[in-house]
Amino acid sequence: MLGKSQELKRLVGNHIIRKKMNTDPIADYLTRIRNASSAGKKVVEIPGSNVKRAMTKILFEKGYITNFAFQEDDKQGTIKIALKYNPSTKTPAITSLQRISKPGLRKYTNSTELPRVINGLGIAIISTSKGIITDKEARNLKVGGEVLCYVY
Repeated sequence: MLGKSQELKRLVGNHIIRKKMNTDPIADYLTRIRNASSAGKKVVEIPGSNVKRAMTKILFEKGYITNFAFQEDDKQGTIKIALKYNPSTKTPAITSLQRISKPGLRKYTNSTELPRVINGLGIAIISTSKGIITDKEARNLKVGGEVLCYVY
């Protein structure tokens, strides 16, 4: 029985156990982009957050998406992302999006061991003390952090 507060209720003997359903917002963000890209959609709409906004700006700066817009409302706002495709072959610019650090198993790295995605052809998005930046920027700033995802 799934309620509005997304609690899973299960009757065990005479006791009701409530378990909160947790979701990973970054994995949801990546999955929405991946699904829209594979379906050939031009625009995808995603619930907003500061981390997702920073990741969207990086994807735009690195040329993986055509454009984006942040729409504010009374809650968290939304992000509209215009996906990029090759004009002749209609293949998506984003080949793969991989979530690396997950809520159940966080992946951290120092500045000397930052990952290189496809030998520098892709990017790793890293959450550092300097903000959310790419692996190349983190290498230049000599900072480590949590490896959020790989994009190529």
